[in-house]
Amino acid sequence: MIGAGILRGMAVTGRNFLGSYFEKDRLTTVQYPEERTPLPENSRNFPFLVFDGDEAQAGLRCVACQICEKECPPQCIYIVKSKDKKPDYVGKPQFYPATFDIDISVCMSCQICVEVCPFEAIKMDKVFELSRRERFDALLMKKSDLAKSNAYYHGIHPREADVVDASLAAAAAAKKKPTAAPAATS
Repeated sequence: MIGAGILRGMAVTGRNFLGSYFEKDRLTTVQYPEERTPLPENSRNFPFLVFDGDEAQAGLRCVACQICEKECPPQCIYIVKSKDKKPDYVGKPQFYPATFDIDISVCMSCQICVEVCPFEAIKMDKVFELSRRERFDALLMKKSDLAKSNAYYHGIHPREADVVDASLAAAAAAKKKPTAAPAATS
């Protein structure tokens, strides 16, 4: 029959139209500024730096290895390594980023910086409303703007954060574990 495809398409359209009035989960219109749909856990928007403890500067996980800066395709990450070392949240002296900037007007949210970070210091945030009134410096996120606590990270990505914390705890326990000396044989 000629036009069977058109009739099937119109049937699907009619079923969806009528179904949207009777099935609650099919209502898809959201009045955006007032109502917000919850984002899935694996959503990603722009990077942020994770810090442990109470103080952002002392507990920052980043040791300024600059791998993320080198691997970033649009080259939107700018890091300057410190000249001195300061103790991290565990107490071990580490380098730290004197400057850590991300230009979010260039960032394409590819998550490569997250994947290459060996210290689990940079993660992707769910915040997507980053519009600013100023044109130039407002979209350059500084280290103080990027630093967010590990509790915040647990709030937006709970399963992923649990896995990361478990692996960091296992690595710390492996470093603290004394190596057993071989028994002397006579």
